[in-house]
Amino acid sequence: MDWGNQTTITKFLLLGFGDLPDLQILLFLLFLVIYITTLAGNILIIVLVVHLHTPMYFFLGNLSCLETCYTSTILPRMLASLLTGDKTISVSGCLTQLYFFGALASTECYLLAVMSYDRYLAICKPLHYSSLMNIRFCLQLAAGSWLNGCLAITIFILCVSQFIFCGPNEIDHFYCDPIPLIKLSCGDTRLIILVDFILACVFTLPPFLLTLMSYVCIIATILRIPSTTGRQKAFSTCSSHLIVVTIFYGTLMIVYMLPKVDTLRVLNKVLSLCYTVLTPLVNPLIYSLRNREVREALHKALSKYITFTKNIENPR
Repeated sequence: MDWGNQTTITKFLLLGFGDLPDLQILLFLLFLVIYITTLAGNILIIVLVVHLHTPMYFFLGNLSCLETCYTSTILPRMLASLLTGDKTISVSGCLTQLYFFGALASTECYLLAVMSYDRYLAICKPLHYSSLMNIRFCLQLAAGSWLNGCLAITIFILCVSQFIFCGPNEIDHFYCDPIPLIKLSCGDTRLIILVDFILACVFTLPPFLLTLMSYVCIIATILRIPSTTGRQKAFSTCSSHLIVVTIFYGTLMIVYMLPKVDTLRVLNKVLSLCYTVLTPLVNPLIYSLRNREVREALHKALSKYITFTKNIENPR
């Protein structure tokens, strides 16, 4: 293709929710509250689980750290755009956002699978749990999740960075999503679209199936619990976990694995909110604050804080 008369793009326009001009301030306030709540919840969990030395809380700490970084990759840029109306982002800034978003999303896919496997061993193989899920194995699982996520998106970004973007420069999304970005390239994009599809399959289907199998085994074990109260408590926890991971994996697979047609464009934008905004918000509640030991740690921390403030206000 002759690109000699084309103007190379240096900035993109993230349209976001520009089709709702009357709701910009309301959306800004809504997402600001969500962002602050997400940060507060996840940072609180990180602080609390530092003193809980078991594999489950080690993975919870990793998940909360990941969610803190994950939501900070998307929401601050969206909030700035809603507040100021400036929708521009440089090509390098767009690729940087895409890298961190892709790396963290891929990492979360495998980290959720690791956490479900941890629960499977704890509930279905309790006698072998401590020997199988030792410190070294926990570190290997966590490190493998982070490294896989970073390596996969690095390959994709290296391919995309070779493209020339020559117009138009509008991305109909609230972040630098790969498919709308690829469509703005001047060259042949069939190979990179195939790579994107393969990576989406590799980083969603296997961990989702592993998570699903783990919870099937967990539920089968729970059904054999003689106590009705014990069964109800275990079902309540597992069903909450399963709902969250299904929303996360399900929306990811719909957005990145279904055919890219214009009729699904608005739906994809709405579904993207589920894995970029909703799951980081609810994960601290579902995975941690419903847990007895985490609640006890929170109660102890609050008691120490209250005692400390009283001593300051009323020194002897």
